[in-house]
Amino acid sequence: MTKKTAPDILRIAVAQLNPTVGDISGNLAKAREARADAGRQGADLVLFTELFLAGYPPEDLVLKPTFLKACERAAQDFANDTADGGPGVIIGTPLKRKSGTHNSIILADGGKILAERYKLDLPNYGEFDEKRVFQAGPELQGPVNFRGVRLGIPICEDIWGDVAVCETLAESGAEILLVPNGSPYYRAKIDVRHQVVIRQVIECGLPIIYANQLGGQDELIFDGASFAIGADKTLAFQMSQFEEAVDVTTWKRTSDGWVCSEGPMSKIPEREEADYRACMLGLRDYVNKNGFKNVVLGLSGGIDSAICAALAVDALGEERLRAVMMPYRYTSKDSLKDAEDCARALGCRYDIVPIFEPVEGFLHTLTQLFEGTKEGITEENLQSRARGTILMAISNKFGSMVVTTGNKSEMSVGYATLYGDMNGGFNPIKDLYKMQVYALSRWRNSHVPPGALGPSGEVIPKNIIDKAPSAELRENQTDQDSLPPYPVLDDILECLVEQEMGVDDIVARGHDRATVTRVEHLLYIAEYKRRQAAPGVKITRKNFGRDRRYPITNRFRDRG
Repeated sequence: MTKKTAPDILRIAVAQLNPTVGDISGNLAKAREARADAGRQGADLVLFTELFLAGYPPEDLVLKPTFLKACERAAQDFANDTADGGPGVIIGTPLKRKSGTHNSIILADGGKILAERYKLDLPNYGEFDEKRVFQAGPELQGPVNFRGVRLGIPICEDIWGDVAVCETLAESGAEILLVPNGSPYYRAKIDVRHQVVIRQVIECGLPIIYANQLGGQDELIFDGASFAIGADKTLAFQMSQFEEAVDVTTWKRTSDGWVCSEGPMSKIPEREEADYRACMLGLRDYVNKNGFKNVVLGLSGGIDSAICAALAVDALGEERLRAVMMPYRYTSKDSLKDAEDCARALGCRYDIVPIFEPVEGFLHTLTQLFEGTKEGITEENLQSRARGTILMAISNKFGSMVVTTGNKSEMSVGYATLYGDMNGGFNPIKDLYKMQVYALSRWRNSHVPPGALGPSGEVIPKNIIDKAPSAELRENQTDQDSLPPYPVLDDILECLVEQEMGVDDIVARGHDRATVTRVEHLLYIAEYKRRQAAPGVKITRKNFGRDRRYPITNRFRDRG
C-alpha cells in the first residue's frame, strides 16, 4: 500500500455568519449553504464559529435536555453531509458527555465525526457567564489529523486566558491553530483581539486563524472581522467587519511551516463608523430575529430620537418606521419643524398626536389629591408618561415594536421617566454617551454606512445638532438646568462606570468635587430605573446590565 503524503496546500474557508440562538434547523441550513459555497470556491475545510449550531450565547437553553439533543442531531446530520467528498467542517455545538455538558466543536470529514474538542477555559466575567451552564473540558486534547495536516483547535477563551493551550498544542505537534470564537464588539475590540493572537503566536510559533461570529444577540453585537496572524507575527488576512462572508484562504507548506498565500485584506471601519454600524446591526437583528414587522418611536425634535430614527431607517428601511411627534404646550416651534424635517429627510411615516387632552385629563383627575402642593417634576413626568402610553397603544394596535431613545448619560443619572420615555422594546443608543450621540450624528450626515437602507445627505437636521438639548417639559427648559454640561458629565461618568475610578482620582483630573459626588450619587440611586430599562446595543467595555451589576439597595458612597 502506498503511503498517502501530507498536502502542501490547504484551502481553509472561514464562515463568518449570523446564526440565531435556538434556531438549530435554521443555523444548520445556513451552515450547509456556506459549506456548498466554500466547496464551489475549492475549499478543503470550512471553519465555523463558536457554538454555531446553537447560536451564541445560548445561556440557560443549555440546561434543557431537548435542546442539547437537537443540537447533537444537527451536528451528526452535518457530519453525514461530508460523505459527498466536499469540504470537511469544524463547527461549534454544545455536547453532553459523561464528563459534563461542554462548549464543543466537532471535526467532520468523509461522512464521519473524526474528533470532538471541548473548551477548557470558561469565561465568567463581563458579558460571559459560561460556568453557569458548561463544564470545562476534562483535559487538553491534542491536535486532530485532517487529511494529513495536524490542526490544533482551541475554542475562544482558550487563547484569551493564562492557560497555555496554544503552546501545549504546538508541543503536541500541531501545525496550524484554528480558533472558533464568539467575541462581542466593543469600541477598538479588533486591536485587542489582534494583540491576544500575536501574544499566542509568539508563545507557540504557529499561525493562528481567528474565526469570529457575526450578528446581534440581545445586547451583544458580534462584529465578525475574522483574521489570521502568521507565524512571523504579521497579519495574514483580514475579513470584513459587520458583514457576513465565506472567504477561502490558501495556506502553503514551507520549510518554515504553513504560510497564508491568499486571503482577503478588508479595511476595518474607523471609530464612528464602527459604532454606528454596531448600533444598526443590533437594532436590525433584534427586530428581525424577534419577528417584528416594523417599529415606532417618538420623534421629539431632539438629537437622541433623531439618531434613533436614522438608525431605524438604515437598519430596516423607511417603510418599517413610524415616527410620532407628540406636542404639548412646552413643545417649541423649532422642535415641531426639526422633527418634521428629520422625518421628511428619512422618508418615513410621520404622525402628529397632540397630548394636551390626556395630560390635562390626568392633571384634572389629580387636582384634589395634589391640592396644596407645588407643581414640579411630577407634573412634568405626566407628559412623558402620556407619550409613553400613546406609543405603547400604537405598538399594541399595530404590532410595532417601540424603539426607546435614551442615551447612556441620561440612563446613568436617572434623567429618564419610568413608564414614559423609557417605554420600549429595544434601545439602539443605550450604551452611547451624549457626546458620542453628537459625534455619530455628524458622521451619519456625511456618510452612508455599507448595508444601510436609508438615504444619503443630511438626515439629522443641523438645527437638531446645534441647539441646546431639552426635554421640553417646562418653559425654556434645557438639560443643563439639572445636569452638568455634557462634556463634563460624560467624562465623570466614563471614569465612574468604565474605569471604576474613585472620587479623589476624578477630582484630580480637574473636576469639581461637589459635581463628582453629586453625579456619583445620581448614578447609584438610578439603578432601580436601569433594571427596568429596555435592552440595548453594547458599545463600550462596560454596559449597564451584563457588564455592570450593582445592587439597587446600596448605601456606599466614595468619600475618600
